[in-house]
Amino acid sequence: MSKIVLIGSGAVGSTFAYTVLLRGLCTELVIIDVNRDKAEGDVLDLNHGLMLANPMKIRVGDYPDCADADMIVVTAGAAQRPGETRIDLMGRNVAIFKSIISGITAYTNTSILLIATNPVDILTQVALKLSGWPSHRVIGSGTLLDSSRFRYLVGQKLGVDPRSIHGVIIGEHGDSEVAVMSLLQVGGVKLDASSDCSGLCLSDEEKREIIEETRTAAYKIIQKKGATFYAIALALARICEAILKDQRSVLTVSSYLQNYHGISDVCLSVPTILGRNGVEAVLPLPLAPDEEKAFQESANTLKSFLQEIGF
Repeated sequence: MSKIVLIGSGAVGSTFAYTVLLRGLCTELVIIDVNRDKAEGDVLDLNHGLMLANPMKIRVGDYPDCADADMIVVTAGAAQRPGETRIDLMGRNVAIFKSIISGITAYTNTSILLIATNPVDILTQVALKLSGWPSHRVIGSGTLLDSSRFRYLVGQKLGVDPRSIHGVIIGEHGDSEVAVMSLLQVGGVKLDASSDCSGLCLSDEEKREIIEETRTAAYKIIQKKGATFYAIALALARICEAILKDQRSVLTVSSYLQNYHGISDVCLSVPTILGRNGVEAVLPLPLAPDEEKAFQESANTLKSFLQEIGF
């Protein structure tokens, strides 16, 4: 038996709910939204597909339903506008989060909290501080989506299935994110390991293009259709699966770091083992000097914004 409470039934939230149904990730899904009609409409729509999917109890709820939730997934917040950076969202969404987190903590202190609202790293830390929960149980979706975009783009260049590519984006989910090119592998083969790379080579220009396309992907999608929601919903579902099924999967999610490459007191993404307790461990990455510097700069960027808002 497992229960997910979803707070926010907008484009990301409703797509996540649909993904949960298709994958049968829990036995009960409760949807909370300030627009109750929207939540009720989504619940009806999802329930009408139960015969064609997986047995599950899906209903509209409110904060008291958090009391026995295994996972609480927060997608609620102000939407990112065309041309607006994730950091620009900060002030508007911090105010919203103060209300959401107080609603959650009034009824539980044992769930695992998964944050998807942008700017996700800042709001993960805001949620951690406001809730007072142990850091291993407050997680942000972080750069899992960015890493998926990165592997897709590398796969496109090389003509290889993205699932056979091993590479990560770390740091901020946003403009200061860091592509760890020094560890990029295809089927266990490092791309820079040999002069004869059997066609699996990327030029410096191609690497720069991939990094830039990864970093700006969200802006392009928002410009063309107003929001991103399919891939982030899949990322959230994957995180829930790893935790609820105690898979101990390694995923790049945002969590509170202490003494990681000299970085402390900030939520950022690094490869993380996820299991039933949430964050089971973070993995030390042997970063190249330029990558370590960029990662530290990413942390300092976020710390400056956190100081501005008193977190």
